[in-house]
Amino acid sequence: MGPLLLALFLLHSCLPGGISDLREDLMFLKTEHALRLYRSVAAERSGDNLVISPVGVSIPLEILQFGAQGNTGRQLAEALGYTVRDQRVKEFLHAVYATLPNSSQGARMELACTLFVQVGTTLSPCFVEQVSRWANSSLEPANLSEPISAIQEDEWASRQTAGEGPGGSMRERGNAALAQLALVSTMSFRSTWRQRFSSTDTQLLPFTCAQGRVLRVPTMYQMAEVNYGQFRDPAGHQVGVLELPYLGSTASLLLVLPRDKDTPLAHIEPHLTASIIHIWTSSLRRARMDVFLPRFRIQNHFNLKSILNSWGVTDLFDPLKANLKGISDGWSELQLVVKMVT
Repeated sequence: MGPLLLALFLLHSCLPGGISDLREDLMFLKTEHALRLYRSVAAERSGDNLVISPVGVSIPLEILQFGAQGNTGRQLAEALGYTVRDQRVKEFLHAVYATLPNSSQGARMELACTLFVQVGTTLSPCFVEQVSRWANSSLEPANLSEPISAIQEDEWASRQTAGEGPGGSMRERGNAALAQLALVSTMSFRSTWRQRFSSTDTQLLPFTCAQGRVLRVPTMYQMAEVNYGQFRDPAGHQVGVLELPYLGSTASLLLVLPRDKDTPLAHIEPHLTASIIHIWTSSLRRARMDVFLPRFRIQNHFNLKSILNSWGVTDLFDPLKANLKGISDGWSELQLVVKMVT
């Protein structure tokens, strides 16, 4: 990752009162999950720019929690830090996901998860009902004796996201001849900056890469009223934190910039926690300043199975240990495909 900025996508959901403690706890856990996922992916792709969708991973795991039992269920709960078998958690997340398609007039965020089930497989009626009500999820019969091709994934993703192209993907396939269930998840986000950048102000400016190499890249510019603060991380590194809101202020782009140009992001990233981010975002103040933001396009492919295994989710991919009897009896191997559309 380049040394100049780290981008974190934050979503604030407006929900009724009376559940503030649960809301704060889950926001904390979701942020920790996002940071953990980022670090796990970054560890496998040292030096690369990354774009990840934590919710694109958490929703399939939440759906699997409805059917996972025994040690398999415990591993999923420990990986996420919560379980949707808790009725309060289930109701809260259901309310959050229901608000996303219409979260604001300016932002459009769409989630979708489809479970491709081997033709002829009998599913638990309770599981089918849970899936149908969870984050725009659905079930489709499929012949899983043949791998789901990238073309099929893209066609499905396009149908779910009004024809927008995939920005990247994470995929892990098991032995297709054994698989009886494949999960494909997508997330798409489209919005407009609350204060727009003018195309006439975009110009080629120098950008310093992680290895110190300087490139000239298209860079947007505006003089803007933003939320800004200067802080120290737990290791004493000085950072500037800038929040750029999207139209409607439901979503923001949070930029973390080392104050010392010789300090690489690799020195700051290990110290980012949900608590630190909460402190920083709660302490930002309005300021008028020059904002320069590089234009970029990123595509990623990474191994989801290895990441989940490193989190202790191992039984899920072992046909001798996976306990998914809440979905159907006689399960063997699972396929996971997560598609990000941005």
